[in-house]
Amino acid sequence: MADLRLPKLSDSMDEGIIATWLVSDGDEIAIGDDLVEIETDKATVVHTADADGVIEIVVPQGSSCAVGTVIARLSPSGTAAPISQVPAFGDTPEPAIAATARGSGSIPVPRSSGSAAVGRVTRVTPLARRAAVRYGVDTSRVHASGPGERVTLIDVLTAAGVDPAPDPAPSARRARSAAPAHDAGPEATTMSDQELTRTQRVIAERMTEAHSEIPPFQVNADVFIDKALQLRAELKQQVGEDAPSLNDLLIKAVALALRSFPIANASFEGGFVRFHDRINVGFAVAGDRTLVVPTIPDADTLALTDIARLARELASKVRAGTVTPAELSGGTFTVSNLGMYGMTAITPIINPPQVAILGAGAARKVLALDQGTVVEQSQLTLTLSCDHRVLYGADAARLLGAIRDLMESPLRLVR
Repeated sequence: MADLRLPKLSDSMDEGIIATWLVSDGDEIAIGDDLVEIETDKATVVHTADADGVIEIVVPQGSSCAVGTVIARLSPSGTAAPISQVPAFGDTPEPAIAATARGSGSIPVPRSSGSAAVGRVTRVTPLARRAAVRYGVDTSRVHASGPGERVTLIDVLTAAGVDPAPDPAPSARRARSAAPAHDAGPEATTMSDQELTRTQRVIAERMTEAHSEIPPFQVNADVFIDKALQLRAELKQQVGEDAPSLNDLLIKAVALALRSFPIANASFEGGFVRFHDRINVGFAVAGDRTLVVPTIPDADTLALTDIARLARELASKVRAGTVTPAELSGGTFTVSNLGMYGMTAITPIINPPQVAILGAGAARKVLALDQGTVVEQSQLTLTLSCDHRVLYGADAARLLGAIRDLMESPLRLVR
């Protein structure tokens, strides 16, 4: 009999939540079968089988446990472990196991035993499963458009006839309604609580750490981007909708600027500065009631079209709930862009242990002087937040100036 232990799926992971078992006790599984969805500190990940056998589940769905905990056991095919040999979850001697309440946001999917392909589990992303519960959609009848023939959130919403724009499937746990403050009267109110997901708790902890421990300061610069917009229009004529966005141009400009300012491509690690030999630029993506930062590795060496392709793929995975911890790891600098929401500027919070983050606002038309003539130009505001333990004002000013110069001379981004 082989033990299946909770894997360490990211560098910062020390525990995880068994979000959904995709198999049942006694099922015969094969190498590569999807077994369980594990909620980590970064994402919800589908873990697959690395051996054949008959599975006995030890840690029930909805429970939290430490990395290394035995969550299931595999017996040789054609046999089943005696029930007495499978300890109850609360009795297992594995370390630091604690059950946590979970909402009823999962769909039990039947699975037949045996190694035949008939009756195999429908693959459904976590967000799609929650939406299916909300709208009463049978995921086994939904067309799967996601990677690996997974049913995605968009697939479920399409089947339910719901417009995907309003964010119909919040990941927060079911609200627990409290009694009204008054029994009667127009001032009576109702309150509700929402339990944070593990990802939301990690975000809260890290932002609290950043706010309380990092002494930040900001520098701002207004950037004229008419040439950058013109370059994007020309690229769009050549490659169509796959053309780089303004944010892709900004990611490349940041990556190239960091080559000359390695002090900003660093981490503050307990009293010393760790310089990174690779420039991996993360970019903030609004997920399902979360803020997720996927990473584009070696962004300084990639062509603009490659950055655009990777950014689109990663953003789609974040919104579909299929992004992996590896795709969220290794970032050395972060870009946060709220321009698509029409915000003039953003003052972002540093993502520790990184030492700087760049915020971008919306492109807007302004009147400016060009050789004594008033002209209309496109402009956006960039804000660089820096850790003052590592960077000083002159460092920040030179770095932001280099980014501005690259954005105002965008042909340097495609060479």
